[in-house]
Amino acid sequence: MAATLPTQRPRTGRITFFVALAVFAQESTWNLYDSQVPPLLREHIGSAALVGLLMGMDNLLGIFVQPWMGNRSDNTRTSWGRRVPYLVVGMPLAALLFVAIPHTAASLLLLILVMFSYALVANSFKPIAEALLPDFIGPERRSRANAAVKIAASLTVIVAALISIFLVDDHPKLSFAIPAVLMVASVALLGTKVRDSRSPAYQAALAEDRERDGAEASKVRVRSIVLDIVRDPDHSRLVLILAIVLFGSAWAASRSLVTPYGMEALHMSRGDAGGLTLPSGVAFIVAAYPVAMLAERFGRLRVMMAGMAVFAAAMVFGTAVQTATGTVIALCLAAAGASSFLVNAVVVLWNLAPSDRVVGTYTGLYTVGWASGGFLGPALVGGMVDLTGWPLMLLDVAIVALLAVLAVARVSALQRRSSVSRAL
Repeated sequence: MAATLPTQRPRTGRITFFVALAVFAQESTWNLYDSQVPPLLREHIGSAALVGLLMGMDNLLGIFVQPWMGNRSDNTRTSWGRRVPYLVVGMPLAALLFVAIPHTAASLLLLILVMFSYALVANSFKPIAEALLPDFIGPERRSRANAAVKIAASLTVIVAALISIFLVDDHPKLSFAIPAVLMVASVALLGTKVRDSRSPAYQAALAEDRERDGAEASKVRVRSIVLDIVRDPDHSRLVLILAIVLFGSAWAASRSLVTPYGMEALHMSRGDAGGLTLPSGVAFIVAAYPVAMLAERFGRLRVMMAGMAVFAAAMVFGTAVQTATGTVIALCLAAAGASSFLVNAVVVLWNLAPSDRVVGTYTGLYTVGWASGGFLGPALVGGMVDLTGWPLMLLDVAIVALLAVLAVARVSALQRRSSVSRAL
């Protein structure tokens, strides 16, 4: 069970704002990276598969880098805290590398080198900013705080789209500079206003260090944390990570395969099919905070299962009502349902952590599970489509989502059997 934290906590709204701002700035660069780097690569590479491989490099790096950096921040002890020092160094460096991307586009080798460097640096601090939330905010209010962060991240899709529409064609280099400036400004504000050495979780970690005769002797390695999860007779954390992989697979497939679905099953043009998911982004933003409030009132696992069931049911509805309008409605319902998982899953994992000393590592493990689902899902559902055909693609997604529902139900059953009370 997570360590009991002091009842007197900093105002949650203040730290939530700063974390949301940092995540908003980070995700602004990632969204523009995903939309505008492929055209730069296509100037040198004709193979779409090779372009896709290079664009997937950041996810592969994240699987290895994020848990390690989250763990490293868990074990860091400075007068500034254990998270902010990495952000103050990493975010300006990532911004500089991001600005350099269009300036190196004339050389394929140099472009790939800068892409790799940016992905390495940006992945290294991605879980660290999010780990500030459980450092400052108690288990009972983490869902609403994380909802605000998820909303901020979702808004970056709109920001990237606006930059692409108004700047990329005429001012391609300036378009990369705007998100970079946002990142530097956000970390300047964060570094000035936040000292995570004052957070309740950091103070609890120091207390544990003293009990273990010094921080150096009490460092916990990623390998030890993973082995603890695997060997735990309760299996709640392991099954939850499996659920994250499964639902991440369903979510990624529902987003990445919807354009060919629209073209093949609904006989839409490429442009029209590509716009099917736009209204669902608004639905996600509208639903995120209410599901956080419901989770804190009725229990996170219950709300997660209900939302995941809505997601699966929406996919079945989209299969039954196979029109453009029916698909848009299905995707909106699915996004609203999925928000219950995206907002609460990492919070449940934080609250299952055995100590506040390791929440950074647990944040990294969540991102690994989600990234793994993003990698596996489109391939898995794509293979199912090869067998069943494009008209049943949404139903194939529903099957994967239902497996995730069963996994979360198993976590809930394990928790009911446990004699230890947790804020789940």
